[in-house]
Amino acid sequence: MPSFLRSASLPLLASGLFALMAAPSHAADFTARQITEQLYKAAAGASIDFSGRDLEGLDLAGLAFKKARLSEANLFGADLSGADLSDTDLRSAKLDRINAIGTRFDRANLAGASLLRPTTATTFDGSSTGEAPSFIGADLTKVRMFGVFIGGNFSGAKMAGVTLAPANDSGFIEVLWRSRLDSADMSGTDLSGANLTHVSFRFANLKGANLAGAKLKNADLSHADLTGANLAGADLSHADLDSAKLTGVTGLDTASGLDSARNRDKAIN
Repeated sequence: MPSFLRSASLPLLASGLFALMAAPSHAADFTARQITEQLYKAAAGASIDFSGRDLEGLDLAGLAFKKARLSEANLFGADLSGADLSDTDLRSAKLDRINAIGTRFDRANLAGASLLRPTTATTFDGSSTGEAPSFIGADLTKVRMFGVFIGGNFSGAKMAGVTLAPANDSGFIEVLWRSRLDSADMSGTDLSGANLTHVSFRFANLKGANLAGAKLKNADLSHADLTGANLAGADLSHADLDSAKLTGVTGLDTASGLDSARNRDKAIN
């Protein structure tokens, strides 16, 4: 190739490469503006159908979803901070890496959904008060969850078969990187058959919770209030019971792993 052609082609090649690098790698089915307009115009109870739609990465912060249907929707990485998704249908939806600061999922149906590593606070350790999402009365049956939900409200939620455990169980990194529901309100929550391995429930309210058959291996239940909870058939192997309140707990006689539970003698009966 002549030298003048080579020199002329270099800028074109560079611009082409830049265009490829700058081009968006993903396009959602709607823009944030289109979603906003549809929800704004929708009458109360209209339940707009976004089922199966790709809404990945959209900025939907602060929106009222008005009981929208979002089953099997892809909301990966979407900004849902301050949004109201109460009573929405989110069955089998993909909610991984969403911004869920101050988001309301009260009474929503999230059965079978995936909620991995959401942003739930403005601080790195998730300790900011009043920022956690709310799941009051929500259906989280068999949801795959992992992340920080400190101070979250799950009271009365259906969480049977939910998985909050880390993907691996090496026994080391999970102590540092685990699902955290410290100070969360889990009162009256159905956690039967849930995998809660390594989960931190420090100072959580688990009054009247159904933990029958739950896996609580290496869970941190220190200072948690389990008054009236059902622990029938639960696995408490190596769980930390330091100052845990066990008044009125049922099913302890059928729970396994109590002999290896840490600080059993410091629990409050």
